[in-house]
Amino acid sequence: MTSTTGPSTRRFELDWLRVLAIILVFAFHSSRFFDPTDWHVKNSTTYPALQMVAMLVIVWMMPLLFVISGASTFYALRRRSGGEFLKDRALRLLVPLVAGIFTHVMWQVYLERSTHYQFAGSFVQFVPHYFDGWYGYGGNFAWMGLHLWYLELLFVYSLIFLPLFLWLRKGTGHRALAWLGDRLAAPGAVYLLALPIMLAVALPSQGTIAGTRSFGGWSILGYIPIFLNGFLLVSHDRLYDQVRRLRWVSLAAAVVLTAGILAWYLAEGEPVYGSTHYTTLFALYGLCSWCWVLTILGLAAQGLRFGTPFLAVANEAVLPFYILHQTVLLTAGYFVVRWAVPDLAKWAIIASSSLAICLGLYWFVIRPVNLLRFLFGMRPRTGQIAR
Repeated sequence: MTSTTGPSTRRFELDWLRVLAIILVFAFHSSRFFDPTDWHVKNSTTYPALQMVAMLVIVWMMPLLFVISGASTFYALRRRSGGEFLKDRALRLLVPLVAGIFTHVMWQVYLERSTHYQFAGSFVQFVPHYFDGWYGYGGNFAWMGLHLWYLELLFVYSLIFLPLFLWLRKGTGHRALAWLGDRLAAPGAVYLLALPIMLAVALPSQGTIAGTRSFGGWSILGYIPIFLNGFLLVSHDRLYDQVRRLRWVSLAAAVVLTAGILAWYLAEGEPVYGSTHYTTLFALYGLCSWCWVLTILGLAAQGLRFGTPFLAVANEAVLPFYILHQTVLLTAGYFVVRWAVPDLAKWAIIASSSLAICLGLYWFVIRPVNLLRFLFGMRPRTGQIAR
């Protein structure tokens, strides 16, 4: 039986992927001012081609982050008890979520209501109205933290599946995990992990809370098997190595599936829920997503197994950067989209200024101050007098 304890050294490729994925999320959100779908702040001119690009990215962007989160959960539970794990998750996820909901996320909702002509007045005047109803249901209170929904879902998944994860650590559960890993480590068997993703994507109605694709283009149910797959992949050395070995097979499958799904969608149009067209199309979408995730994981496992001083610094900055980035982007975009300059220049100004502001706020304001580190989900600095 192959060990399910995982490697004794750190998987630096997961750190690299976490950093690169958050940079991609930033780039994706910087383009949202200019695509034709509704967003908090919009440019007067939009470009349909950006929607096509968004569709290609959404297939794998957030699934990749949830796979990494599942893998991180496995490693976190190797050295923590269940109580210690929940405490860490509360500090890392709930604290910045709640802090954001009552501060800068409120500002985001104000910008949206202002630019959508749903509120006329200053931010101070808007604050009491922030608590009028639930955002997404006709109100303003952003219970999911807008872009911070990822932190909320990750905490909920960690809470729900903690008993399962603890059971898998020892005894019968550990043997069951090893047995499953051994079977999935057979050549090509890793693609079977797409089956629960395909079912979670294709079967629920988008008209339900569980099935609505309002969370990064995916549903609450859709992310669950992806998160669990991340835990499973890194629990078994031989299974994880199969991901690396099959990286080019995964890439070929991902490209073919992407082209096929896109061609079918353009030919047949928007599918109707309950039809064979809908079920088949979205089942293939789930398979396509898993192939892209395996491709990226496999390429990273082959080429990014090294650490650098930059990676150590960037890995610590990932969470506060993610928490800040959309608020800063929307604030910059609120002003810049009104300027009489070419749209490409608008995007460049919004993206570059927001990046500089986020990095500056992190490095000079958040990073040195333990109170702010706490509010942004970071561990306190030790060995010095905290400000």
